[in-house]
Amino acid sequence: MLKAVPQDESILKVKNLSICFGSTQVLQELNFDLKKRQTLALVGESGSGKTLSSRALLRLLPSAATISGGEVWFHSARFGELDLLKAPEVQLRQIRGGEIGMVFQEPGSALNPVFRCGEQLMETIRVHQAMSRRQAREKSLQLLETCRLKAPKRIFMAYPHQLSGGQKQRVMIALALAISPSMIIADEPTTSLDLKVAAHIVALLRELQQQMGLSMLFITHDLGLVKKLADEVVVLRAGKVVEKGSCMQVCGQPRQAYTRALLACRPPLFERPHRLLTLSALADQEASQVSAAQAQSGLKKATTPAAAGKKLWEVHGLEVRFRQKSGLFPGRKKYVQAVKNVSFDVYEGSCLGLIGESGSGKTSLARCMLGLIPASAGEIWYKTHRLWQIDSARQKAIRQEIQIIFQDPFLSLNPRMPVGKAIEEPMRIHGLVKGREGRRRASLSLLRQVGLAESYYHRYPQAFSGGERQRICIARALALRPRFLVCDECVSSLDVSTQAQILNLLKDLQQQLGLTYLFISHDLRVVSFMSDSIMVMKEGEIIERGQREQILHHPQHPYTRELIEAAQ
Repeated sequence: MLKAVPQDESILKVKNLSICFGSTQVLQELNFDLKKRQTLALVGESGSGKTLSSRALLRLLPSAATISGGEVWFHSARFGELDLLKAPEVQLRQIRGGEIGMVFQEPGSALNPVFRCGEQLMETIRVHQAMSRRQAREKSLQLLETCRLKAPKRIFMAYPHQLSGGQKQRVMIALALAISPSMIIADEPTTSLDLKVAAHIVALLRELQQQMGLSMLFITHDLGLVKKLADEVVVLRAGKVVEKGSCMQVCGQPRQAYTRALLACRPPLFERPHRLLTLSALADQEASQVSAAQAQSGLKKATTPAAAGKKLWEVHGLEVRFRQKSGLFPGRKKYVQAVKNVSFDVYEGSCLGLIGESGSGKTSLARCMLGLIPASAGEIWYKTHRLWQIDSARQKAIRQEIQIIFQDPFLSLNPRMPVGKAIEEPMRIHGLVKGREGRRRASLSLLRQVGLAESYYHRYPQAFSGGERQRICIARALALRPRFLVCDECVSSLDVSTQAQILNLLKDLQQQLGLTYLFISHDLRVVSFMSDSIMVMKEGEIIERGQREQILHHPQHPYTRELIEAAQ
């Protein structure tokens, strides 16, 4: 049993922590105190040093990084006051997991794919405590139940790939709590989750913190999330602290333009501005004179929805089924209904938003429209053509007009191909632009169109940030001059500042090129900003659809009301 820390005593004190990559300083003199039962949020955009600073606390930095200065004092129940940066490795191994738990950003990468979830929990428990396998199993099941996982025995026996994102994140929380730590570090634990599941994870963390008397270091780019959880906030930018204080002060009356910009970058839920404010517009020297009220007023500039054009798509009674493996009885066929009797129209020049939680069938619906997976029943019409029951030559011409931007830009690009060649590849396959020089000029033009420098042409995908890679994927999708784009969760993994830039870019391209969008997201704020009309999907069915204003202001279905409540 861990010894209690006095209420007024800090469990963690970070003093002048600095980190370098070679000669480049990436974190400069970070200072903060974390008290018992307190939640302190480290906030900033990608590259600000949030994750590096949290990993430095447990000396889990990549080999290229070095701690150039500072102290990290931890009040250990076993070893007393201890500077974690100088502690012997033997002591540090006992503190990792034993006294400080870690919830990583991507549970799919953090969990071992070849071991069952229960085995990973048992291993963590038995490394730190003298328990039999039976005792460790009982405690593991109890932890899974504590973390609000239904059917804990099934989760215990499941491999990570058999679980949803929310379930995997709950398993990660169970792992972090396995040895009853006095502190946990939660690194972007809700970034890739839909809003409803993210709200459940935040509520679970808050509840467990109160029950177990935990201190928590919560790392995020979303100040909206911080309001629901944090007591104190530290805002980082390019490795430097730009603002710190209570959550009420930092989120309610921020002093710095950068903090105001982070708040203003989030798409508003009910208003629909023409463009989102970005950090480049608000956080430079001139923007330091902009008040928070002025920033918010800029967001609320009303725009009129796009006028409906001709019907571009007609979907009637669409169904998609996937066959499941039958285990011991391979002859027995079992199917999962991913899309159930869905019908809707898409009009030229409009943006149709499709929202729903993970596993609701959004991506299956879009991929069936594009011919990437077969329909089990129903009809899909594109203009005057019934897909996919036309000759191959016409199919190739239609495929040129309909493109998709995938969720993960890194997985969408060939890591062995320079980005300029990746953009040129579809032009070459479809014979759209003749000659190498012609394709090179077209590729450079597309790079400029999406806001990237021509010098990026010869670089490889791994040399870019997430936002830059997504711009490259957009340029590649535009290479065939499409009329229709599916945007499949294309900003869900980006921080709010980068997200605002990509959403503005998509709006600009729609106006310039007359594009039509099917915009898929689990974030109702993003869908509200982009869409003229909205469809709400749950368990494979469209449970509600209508104009944006009607869905947001007068929702009819209880599930839609839940999504709106989670987004507020």
